[in-house]
Amino acid sequence: MKIALFGYGKMGKMIEKIALSRNHTIVAKVDVDTVDIDFSEMDVAIDFSMPSAAYGNLIKCFEHGVPVISGTTGWLDKYDEAVALCKENKGAFIYASNFSLGVNVFFELNEYLAKMMKNLDQYKVSMEEIHHTQKLDEPSGTAITLAEGIIKNTKYNAWKLEKAPAGEIPIVSKRIGTTPGTHSIDYSSEVDSIEIKHTAHNREGFALGAVIAAEWIVGKTGVFTMKDVLNLG
Repeated sequence: MKIALFGYGKMGKMIEKIALSRNHTIVAKVDVDTVDIDFSEMDVAIDFSMPSAAYGNLIKCFEHGVPVISGTTGWLDKYDEAVALCKENKGAFIYASNFSLGVNVFFELNEYLAKMMKNLDQYKVSMEEIHHTQKLDEPSGTAITLAEGIIKNTKYNAWKLEKAPAGEIPIVSKRIGTTPGTHSIDYSSEVDSIEIKHTAHNREGFALGAVIAAEWIVGKTGVFTMKDVLNLG
């Protein structure tokens, strides 16, 4: 499979390593200064670029019939436009805030637990996420996805950084050293607590998930999620 990398930072380099180990070919490494891009050589594009570049990358790929796997956060105000453009061009697209296989199982576990806790008002939910000091966005895209999963299945109606009023989920964001990513969700009452937690040991899991998604999407048409890739129901 011929893969184009949009964004060639740490994640791009790790995706390259994983892709090569799975016998794929990297046909383009598109970064900030890249001008000439040959879309005809691409079977699929994997975008881990900057928020300012991500939407433009998607448009170009859809217009040239190239399926896209996008893990860039910070551009989602244009997500609906990207979906519409993908459908208009009969393209293929997967966006995920986190491509880790374990995290995507964790997303499902989070929603399942939220459904069970829905009517247990004595439990108050809170979240914490920890990442490396170079991560700019707070909270993480993964934390937002987790919060949205709780909101969808409970009486909570929003999330907020740090302290939150009743009806909103407080999210504490910490930036410590080189931490790849830790997310925990806690339901606490006066008598006990229930906690679920996902801890990434390194960043290779994110890269592997993106490559697996790229392998899965080739030849398909439509807008999908990692839930489709992993057949999580």
